Amino acid sequence: MIEQWCRGIRPYILLGVLSLALYLPGVAALPVLDRDEARFAQATRQMLETGDFLRIRFLNEARNKKPAGIYWLQAASVAAFSNAESTAIWPYRVPSVIGGIAAVLLTFGLGKGLVGRREALIGAGLLAATLELSVETHIAKTDAVQLATAIAAQGALALIYRAAREQQPVPWRWPLLFWVAQALAILIKGPVVPVVSLLTVIAVSVADRDARWLKGLRAWWGLPLLLLIVGPWLVAIETATGGAFLSQSVGRDLFSKLVGGEEAHGAPPLTHLLILMAGFWPATFFLGRLVAQGWRDRRATAVRFLIAWAVPFWILVELVPTKLPQYLLPVYPALALMAGRALIAPDPQWRRYDLLFAAIWIVVALCLIAGLTETPIQFGAGLDPIGVAAAAALAALGVALIWTRAPLIAVCCGLVTYIPLAQFVAPRLDRLFPSNAIAAHIAARPVAVVGYSEPSLIFLLGTNTELLPPDAAAAALTRHQVAAAIVSQSQEAAFQKALGAAAKPGAAVSGLDYSTGKPVTLTLFSGP
Repeated sequence: MIEQWCRGIRPYILLGVLSLALYLPGVAALPVLDRDEARFAQATRQMLETGDFLRIRFLNEARNKKPAGIYWLQAASVAAFSNAESTAIWPYRVPSVIGGIAAVLLTFGLGKGLVGRREALIGAGLLAATLELSVETHIAKTDAVQLATAIAAQGALALIYRAAREQQPVPWRWPLLFWVAQALAILIKGPVVPVVSLLTVIAVSVADRDARWLKGLRAWWGLPLLLLIVGPWLVAIETATGGAFLSQSVGRDLFSKLVGGEEAHGAPPLTHLLILMAGFWPATFFLGRLVAQGWRDRRATAVRFLIAWAVPFWILVELVPTKLPQYLLPVYPALALMAGRALIAPDPQWRRYDLLFAAIWIVVALCLIAGLTETPIQFGAGLDPIGVAAAAALAALGVALIWTRAPLIAVCCGLVTYIPLAQFVAPRLDRLFPSNAIAAHIAARPVAVVGYSEPSLIFLLGTNTELLPPDAAAAALTRHQVAAAIVSQSQEAAFQKALGAAAKPGAAVSGLDYSTGKPVTLTLFSGP
């Protein structure tokens, strides 16, 4: 059956439909998420409002952390499907959805030249269903789009390497794709993808004791092309910010991640190994045979390149103190292609490796089952029938996967989990979205906010929202400079004291600020 689906354009159609089924549900239903998504979306909105597509700002604060590429893509999407005044978040997520779909199609399109069509089809399908990629396609930030550029760059590099190993000429389209992908990756998220490729080049060249294959990159015109694409923006942003962009994005944001755990995200080495068990799920089941066959065939051209792609960058992110789940995402395609290769020609003796990872797979599946059944009780209106049905389907498919060890069933596990979770269960967890709940009570703007600064509320209320201390907010409300005030419980007594007899508490919303892990109560005050 798989042979039939590997012919012509069928794999692209199959993978495209699979990706749409995985990534579209929930894109419009999920409320705006804190904190990165809301910051990206609000900064994009302010670009559209001001017409300044160069400088990136969140309210009055310069946001010189990431290049402008993702903001431009989001702005184009909002201009095409919505407008800056709308509080709908889904147009800002469209680039992430497209990036995820492109990543899956590129994994097959470029991977088939390295590992074979059947292997690449299985690998791309497993990548599409990974938990981490599914999450990133539902969030309006950089990582899904960056993954697509990483696969384009690494896929082109792999084909150049294979052609050199087989003493075949290198078509000009591969180095062209490599350098354009590097340039786009820099415009999206800075140096991450160039670092992945540099480490791959070093690892392969050292392993082969031969760097002559790098001639196929045609760097004599590739580097100037990269500079031609990236240079104008870099000169313009440095001029517009007086040199502040590079000093802040590299000197503060990047350097702080390299030397310490930024924003309480520090963790010890090997943390990403644990994160992979969940992020790569449901393909986690096949990690044992992936490693076993990869080690046995490590001298094969395809495997050598995929190891050089995955391992050096993995070591780097393990050594960096700041740990976030998406940091390891650029190596997922290499692992997925190795899994596809291992599953096409399985060795019976490697079935014993499945036992350990089957146990890990079950642990992650149980956590997801709890998410489908228990979280609606804790944070929603009670037990969700759709969540219960999805949990039952996942349990049944889990038994089938352990029995058959079939990658198709693993992909189906992703489908029956992510679709109901993203489209139905998660959007109904009202206590996890206090910003969304309190914003629904706002009839007029602008609004002052006291003691609660989550970016999601800024996005929902608009750019003219003011974050004020209690006395200033009370004065603004009294003078009709704002139409209402939203006050957190911790600041309510001080606010009411400053407002005096004019205090008119209205709707109140209680929930959990999941960014901090602390409960929060927000109360709406109207003007006198």
